[in-house]
Amino acid sequence: MIILQAAFSSSMLSKFIILLFHIFVCLEFGPARAQTWIRVGYWYSGNGFPISDINSALFTHLICSFAENINLSSYRISFSPDEEKNFSNFTETVRKKNPSVTTILSIGGAYVNHSTFSSMVNDSSHRKSFIDSSIKLARHYGFQGLDLSWSYPNTASELFNVGVLFEEWRAATELEAKNSSQTQLILTARVPYSPRRTFGSFPADSVQRNLNWVHVVAAEYFLPESAKFTEAHGALYNPSSILNTDYGIRAWIEGGVSAEKLVMNLPYYGYAWTLVNPKDSFIGAAAKGPAIADDGFMNYKDIKNYIKIYGAEVMYNGTYVVNYCTIGTSWIDFDDVEAVKVKISYAKEKKLLGYYVWQVSFDDNWVLSQAAAEVENNGRNKGRLFAIILSSTAVLILLLGSLLYSFWMKKLKAKRKVDSAKRWKHRGSNQADAGDFNNNAPNLRVYSLTDIEAATEKFSIENKLGEGGYGPVYKGILPDGQEIAVKKLSKTSTQGFEEFKNEVMLTAKLQHVNLVKVLGFCIVKEEQMLIYEHMPNRSLDYYLFDPIRRHTLDWNKRVHIIEGVTQGLLYLQEYSRLTIIHRDLKASNVLLDDDMKPKISDFGIARIFSKDDLEANTSRVVGTHGYIPPEYAKRGKYSTKLDVYSFGVLLLQIISGKKISILYGQNENLSLLEFAYELWKDGKGKEFVDSTLDDAQCSCKLMRCLHIALLCVQENPNDRPSMLEIYSMLKTETTDVNLIPKKPAFSIQAVEAKGIESLSINDVTVSEILAR
Repeated sequence: MIILQAAFSSSMLSKFIILLFHIFVCLEFGPARAQTWIRVGYWYSGNGFPISDINSALFTHLICSFAENINLSSYRISFSPDEEKNFSNFTETVRKKNPSVTTILSIGGAYVNHSTFSSMVNDSSHRKSFIDSSIKLARHYGFQGLDLSWSYPNTASELFNVGVLFEEWRAATELEAKNSSQTQLILTARVPYSPRRTFGSFPADSVQRNLNWVHVVAAEYFLPESAKFTEAHGALYNPSSILNTDYGIRAWIEGGVSAEKLVMNLPYYGYAWTLVNPKDSFIGAAAKGPAIADDGFMNYKDIKNYIKIYGAEVMYNGTYVVNYCTIGTSWIDFDDVEAVKVKISYAKEKKLLGYYVWQVSFDDNWVLSQAAAEVENNGRNKGRLFAIILSSTAVLILLLGSLLYSFWMKKLKAKRKVDSAKRWKHRGSNQADAGDFNNNAPNLRVYSLTDIEAATEKFSIENKLGEGGYGPVYKGILPDGQEIAVKKLSKTSTQGFEEFKNEVMLTAKLQHVNLVKVLGFCIVKEEQMLIYEHMPNRSLDYYLFDPIRRHTLDWNKRVHIIEGVTQGLLYLQEYSRLTIIHRDLKASNVLLDDDMKPKISDFGIARIFSKDDLEANTSRVVGTHGYIPPEYAKRGKYSTKLDVYSFGVLLLQIISGKKISILYGQNENLSLLEFAYELWKDGKGKEFVDSTLDDAQCSCKLMRCLHIALLCVQENPNDRPSMLEIYSMLKTETTDVNLIPKKPAFSIQAVEAKGIESLSINDVTVSEILAR
């Protein structure tokens, strides 16, 4: 009986392996393989490049740009006879040459003014007129999709209504497809490189819900007309600025738009700069405006012709991912084959949907488009090679499978027993930890998973407040009407159970009006959740860095916030039973209640500090670049002066409304700390103050806060005041602050002079902990 069972099992195993092999081969080589990568080319009707000359085999989608005539009274899209001819010829020519290519009509362009855009998006009847005419136009000329390449919203009202426009556009295309029995139109839009721009953002949540994808404009970060130094206008990376494609792509993903909805720009053009000194032919060399053309613009084809005529040597910079060359006093930056290949590899690595080129007529004998396709095809070829290798070894696997089956089953059963024991041990450990929570923090409530799912409507996307390194945070309402915030540990989180336990234990023992209160926790198998009081006004950064919402933070409110954060830190360092070092104090970790009262949150990486110790060491540096001091970032040394430094950075941001991740000054080469110090030193501190504040009533208080902030961010921790001293200086306004601050830590000039590797300055928490 046992022999028959083994023989039957071996036979079934063989058949199963053969079935899997056939499925794999069909998926890899079959004609119905799903398309997972798109290659989009923009064709501009005004450049005279024939549609028939497009090498359509290099693209999956071709976009005709632009339908740019918008009727100012009806807001319908209209067109001239020449445009009508272009639209009709475009779809007809592309379909005859390559019927597999999808055609899309782009609406807008540079010649449609912003006031028309604003009037259209802010009025429901105008939006409907625009939407109906766009769908009618696309169907009439055989386009399979629509692309919005118009203005960017400039106000909070426009931003909101663009989101409404996308929702209405999607609903209209769904209804039209249903009534006409045709395939639903694709909807796309051209968006800025980052959703975090001060002006010209796009509503990420509406983009995610309603558009098929977006074309991220990853170019023109710097232009020779305004920049005083040569720059890579389409840099993939930039070690000294957030103006780069990598930053923007990550910002869109962190903002809620999935990677598979992002299509990255390949600019088939560059810019020519006039060098101050022709010998300085590098990125960052002094420049004095555009060269060759009035604005310095040159398409790739013209750049290659220039290089050929003058015999210039093309250089490649892997730090920025850009090519450049020097011809006399002219310095030209552009993407050549090397840069294009690296950018495509980056897009594949980030799992983006694909890339788009502006524009197809700029390519030189399709060199750049072929280079881009080559990187993609190499990836496919590797997959096919893998399939061939698999087929060669399949026979051997089948032969060995029958002989080894019985032995394998015995090992599997033994492993299952061990895994089962480990699971029970882990479950017991978590339950024991839950018991520890109850013993050490009896005031905490233990919530069931059913309670939390009911409160958050099963963690619905509508209740999601945000997401950080720990995982997503959801708003919930308990049966008694109490609002809560649920922080749920993500399976991909870089934090773990120790951080979870640390935050529960610490915050349960710390009770202060300026600390966020933990109500309880939930542990069910692998699920770990913290339940907080809900803070309806979100976090400080939500207001401080937004061009519209920052107006709600007048100086009185900012003073109220500064005082509250000071009181919270003073409690942690001086008046609680434990001395606590937060280690991640920043604007996003200061939450605001109904009355805009600040409460410090996120104690996952906080540490208990002995009152008798001056400092301690750690081998695991965590925190956020820009907010952590040098002794901690470089040597792992921490003390209460770590939080003092972070408080100083935060105070500078509250005063100025400026981000830590941007460079300032006339030459844009100063960190926020240096910029503040240089202005204060030169008696120009008022220039550092947020322009939305009326400093006529509070000038002295602002300058006093600036002075105190600069004392907090000094390089030597011994030079920094204690929180008790800071509290005294802030409260006793009649007494002068006599201490003179030294140059702040992480001075860019000091870093260059000492040859120290500079930390990147951004709002992302480093090491194993990520920011919210």
